Amino acid sequence: MKVVVIGCTHAGTATILNTARLYPDAEITVYERNNNISFLSCGIALYVGGVVKDPKGLFYCSPEKLAELGVHTKMRHDVLSTDLKAKTLQVRNLDTGEAFEDSFDKLIITTGSWPIVPRIEGIDLENIVLSKNFDHSNTIIEKAKDAKNIIVVGAGYIGVELAEAFEMNGKQVTVIDSLDRIMNKYLDSEFTEIAEKAFTDHGIKLALGETVTRFEGQDGKVSQVVTEKGEYEADLVILCIGFKPNTELVKGQMETLPGGAIIVDEYMRTSVPDVFAAGDSCAVIYNPTGTHEYIPLATNAVRMGTLVARNLVKPTTSYQGTQATSGIKIYDYNISSTGLTESSAKHFGIAVKTVTVEDSYRPEFMPTYDTAKLKVVYEKDTRRILGAQIISKVDLTQCMNTLSVCIQNKMTMDDLAFVDFFFQPHYNKPWNLLNQAGLQAE
Repeated sequence: MKVVVIGCTHAGTATILNTARLYPDAEITVYERNNNISFLSCGIALYVGGVVKDPKGLFYCSPEKLAELGVHTKMRHDVLSTDLKAKTLQVRNLDTGEAFEDSFDKLIITTGSWPIVPRIEGIDLENIVLSKNFDHSNTIIEKAKDAKNIIVVGAGYIGVELAEAFEMNGKQVTVIDSLDRIMNKYLDSEFTEIAEKAFTDHGIKLALGETVTRFEGQDGKVSQVVTEKGEYEADLVILCIGFKPNTELVKGQMETLPGGAIIVDEYMRTSVPDVFAAGDSCAVIYNPTGTHEYIPLATNAVRMGTLVARNLVKPTTSYQGTQATSGIKIYDYNISSTGLTESSAKHFGIAVKTVTVEDSYRPEFMPTYDTAKLKVVYEKDTRRILGAQIISKVDLTQCMNTLSVCIQNKMTMDDLAFVDFFFQPHYNKPWNLLNQAGLQAE
């Protein structure tokens, strides 16, 4: 069996490691256009902020390890085109310029995603950079050394984490986003308000509800970011607007969402026989809605890559879907979420109710008893749990992993009220915060 893998970040690495283990006689070839694999991009802000001193820890695999497994590891090789019906692909060695054709019995597309770059005036000026891979992180660190005013365009997780890292390094930071709240995709307003205050209290300017219209420069370098509402001095601009799937190679050859994300079934099979896909190049089954959505997350990628290997020869293990569970630390606050927010439920046209619990996470007779805010979103008619968010200065983020399981298993608020959680004064109250939410919903 001749297996070809295109791309080797999280999904690709998981696919290759598991395929080599499960099918020792398979001939596996991986084509990767970069010179490194398995970079944990979620650690960029930690690396930029100096929390992570040695970036080697942000890699969990290497081309050498793949080669030791017998994988034909082709680094710095770019796949130029594919003919899925003929089971062939055209490849170029980026170091030598040599172009050649290869063939496959099974093709695995793990080409990942790429940052969205808006087509606006001045976008090609120097010191406007992206934040995605290892090279980007090194570029950001180098250029930030001499930068005083740093603009972050985009207030999702990556953008706000970088803003905090820059501020802690003594920079003047402005975050610009066309939406009126930071982390809008993950949290409702009562949670983003707390996070926004933490940023402004630390001197970070939030230019929300503003869209960048152009970049201005001097001597070829960016000097100002202009929105329809204001102008902001800039020595360095980081674009963190979002991501799009890298699927140009298969455009028009298989079923995708309108934005290009490949649609796969529960066994990671595309609409083309013997062609599989995983990771940020794909749409995923979003359990709160039951629809295919584009949710680029490393956790999804690793799971999907593992499943490709298990299902490569015959359907064996099905994908259980995702709740898009995630977490972030903003200064003193620990924040996490899973599933739908109240606002995103409206976007999907789902009638929901919510319950919010704000209470000390453990008994008040303890030396400290920080307050936590928990919100659970559930379907109005069925009372099925669809999403949740939590914020506190003590780390209670694992609550969202618990509720992720609840969503995946279609539990209701009535179930949640009486789930068996332990009680110990160091950690919680006799009625756990999650139990309280269920009881309050009744």
